[in-house]
Amino acid sequence: MLETLIATAILLVGVAGVMSLLGFSVLQNANQGENATRTTEYAQDKMESLLALSYNDSASDTRTYPTATTGGSGLGGSMAASATVGGVDISSPVTNFVDYVNTQGTVSSSSTNAAYIRVWRITTDSTARVKTITVVAAAMSTTGASFAAAQTRLSCYKVNLQ
Repeated sequence: MLETLIATAILLVGVAGVMSLLGFSVLQNANQGENATRTTEYAQDKMESLLALSYNDSASDTRTYPTATTGGSGLGGSMAASATVGGVDISSPVTNFVDYVNTQGTVSSSSTNAAYIRVWRITTDSTARVKTITVVAAAMSTTGASFAAAQTRLSCYKVNLQ
């Protein structure tokens, strides 16, 4: 009877250790999955708002939602051939080509209380008829020390058929 009691106690200590590890793993996986899903959603939202602009738009403020008709840089207007505006490096965002999203999904041009950052770059090809739009959305923080912040990168083309 005593041997059974000791064996049960040892088994309970082992199971408790494994259960705490399992709980931690499930929580981290859920948090990382949530962040990855949101970065994808926010990158798609930004791409859709940029693709909705006219090819030569140089005034729309895409850092706001809904997009304001003035106060921004739009798609860079009539860019010269092989020109690039904006950037996709989240560590050094380019003015007018960055916005932030808080945990409630509200878009802002300020990083205050932001949970996600979105940056974008617009490049015109050598014919000045095709713009490549690249959007990067990333979580501002990680959910665990061993994880990188979730990040999504999308690229699309906008063609001037005129």
